Amino acid sequence: MSLEIRPVSADDHAAWLPLWKGYQRFYKTDIPEATSAETWQRFLDPSEPINAALAWQDGRAVGLVHFIFHRSTWTVGNYCYLQDLYVDETLRGGGIGRQLIEYVYAQARAEGASRVHWLTHETNIDAMQLYNRIADRSGFVQYRKVF
Repeated sequence: MSLEIRPVSADDHAAWLPLWKGYQRFYKTDIPEATSAETWQRFLDPSEPINAALAWQDGRAVGLVHFIFHRSTWTVGNYCYLQDLYVDETLRGGGIGRQLIEYVYAQARAEGASRVHWLTHETNIDAMQLYNRIADRSGFVQYRKVF
């Protein structure tokens, strides 16, 4: 089966939303509807640094990726933060996640970014097996303060 990855369009909301909800279930979180609605509008605004793409297989959205370009004090080129990656749970292990990451790599190169980086939860062992093959582990530990 062929896979097409393309940026979201205004017509894709109904295809994106179930994947977005699946991502939230996977991470056992519930993002407020108002936040999801605002995020969707940001994806469609070309002045925003946040982007989204969907992976399509046989006319059905089967994966999503969200990524954000941002400045860095360490390089002249922007960094690209791959914030969210999700593949329909019935299709995992078939290379869709890898293709979504490679899509972000291509977008970052095209934009002149100097790095793509992301986080995952320490319990996401299956995904980490892929990540260890296609990226370098930085060794940094994340700290946060939620407001």
